[in-house]
Amino acid sequence: MDVKTIASLNPSLNTQPSKIPVFDFQKRRAGLLLHPTSLPSGQLDQDVERLLNLMSNEGFSIWQVLPLCEPQAGLSPYQCSSTFAINPLLLTAIAPVDEMDESFIQFCNNQQFWLDDYALFKVLRKKFDHKAWYDWPEQYKHREPEAIEQAKFHQASEITILKWQQFQLYQRWQDIRLKASAKGIFLFGDVPIFVGHDSADVWAHQEWFLLEADGQPNVVTGVPPDYFSETGQRWGNPHYNWETMQGDDFVWWKARIHYHLEQFDILRIDHFRGMEAAWMIDAACETAVDGHWQEMPGDALLSSLQKLMVAGEVDNNRDADENHEKEDHKKQNSRLQLPFVAEDLGVITDKVIALRKKYHLPGMVILQFGFDGFDDNPHKLKNITEDKVAYTGTHDNDSTKGWFNSLDDHVKNEVLAALGVLDDNHHDCCEIENVDDIVVDKMIALAMSCQASICMISMQDFLHLGSESRMNVPGTTEGNWLWQFKWSQVEYQYRHQNDFRTLLAKNNRLVVDQKSKLID
Repeated sequence: MDVKTIASLNPSLNTQPSKIPVFDFQKRRAGLLLHPTSLPSGQLDQDVERLLNLMSNEGFSIWQVLPLCEPQAGLSPYQCSSTFAINPLLLTAIAPVDEMDESFIQFCNNQQFWLDDYALFKVLRKKFDHKAWYDWPEQYKHREPEAIEQAKFHQASEITILKWQQFQLYQRWQDIRLKASAKGIFLFGDVPIFVGHDSADVWAHQEWFLLEADGQPNVVTGVPPDYFSETGQRWGNPHYNWETMQGDDFVWWKARIHYHLEQFDILRIDHFRGMEAAWMIDAACETAVDGHWQEMPGDALLSSLQKLMVAGEVDNNRDADENHEKEDHKKQNSRLQLPFVAEDLGVITDKVIALRKKYHLPGMVILQFGFDGFDDNPHKLKNITEDKVAYTGTHDNDSTKGWFNSLDDHVKNEVLAALGVLDDNHHDCCEIENVDDIVVDKMIALAMSCQASICMISMQDFLHLGSESRMNVPGTTEGNWLWQFKWSQVEYQYRHQNDFRTLLAKNNRLVVDQKSKLID
């Protein structure tokens, strides 16, 4: 589907989402980080309602998830077959297909700009023994019109089933969003900056990616060596053809953000570093050690997204008194903020910081990173500022208990000293009973008390779990994305651990009126 067709099918791309979530990043809040696959069932069943009840009872007002997208061959939600389609494995049951259902028809019309390509991609992938699209016969790989139309005709029933499946998932998530909003809980989504190579997005829009004639990338994405990996991380995604995307006024990005804001109140922009400059790795290189930074037009993209939303807010207030129009617009523009959080971890340059601050985007800090000897470490408690989202750890970190237990004893003592655990009666970590649980409590309390406006606690830390609960080890492919908690662990937490509601109230993070405001 070409750029003009996408824009014509989705006219809101030329204005803004019909309702823009307004999230006050200055109000102190706290939330839980838990991907739906880590629910006991691993699905969007009644466990979701039970989780929302738990969060509401404890005073948490944000639920953060990883990308809901459908993983490719592995389980990583950061390598998906579509940046739009929700993972079908999250669906507990599917109702019989009703092609005459008015809501289904409307969904197909509204989402046609991605849904048609996704459904066709899936049926063709099945037809060709689940091979990657760049290994398909030439006429399908290059989307020759006659071959595409024949495939649509012959696979029509399968295509309809896939669309119905996505409709059911979309409806369920909208139901969850309404229930979360009723409890004053905001939904915090995740937008990976890059796209999986073997995806419907790349297959349908090869002109927007740096690919050779055979569909293979000449350069791939990743990051240089860092805290997580001595050889860096070679993600393998194709890089964007930013020149073409910018020439099309970022219409694909607008469609992507528009769609995600139908599902979430705030969005984490994964690897925000790549908005300013991205690590370009020669596709033939097996690691990420040999690469170079290439500047990217993130400023132009964010400006385009901001103008889209500001224009939309102004359009929706055209009945304002003409005498106050300019003042109204000025107030609206000053308070309307892109609902994004910048994942700015790792080695961050002054240019990346300047880009984040230009658009008033909160960054991220990880308390586990704050125990080195560098006084200017941004993850140290004294350096954490209001424009940050503070985590004890993310999905890429070990749980706090697992992290502490993995440290050498002398490092453990340094951590305990910094946390104020060691005293005249306790000089060594070995002398303190259940010291790892004490550390978890201390780290959560520090995250809650810090200056960051938002504090996010992983479910693993909420439950005081160890390394067995780790979600992902960056740079590895085995054993990740599998962890699921048990409700019995929650019951144990109630009996033995923190009173979170009191802790939130003490740190001014207990929001009385938590309901999300929407601009009509």
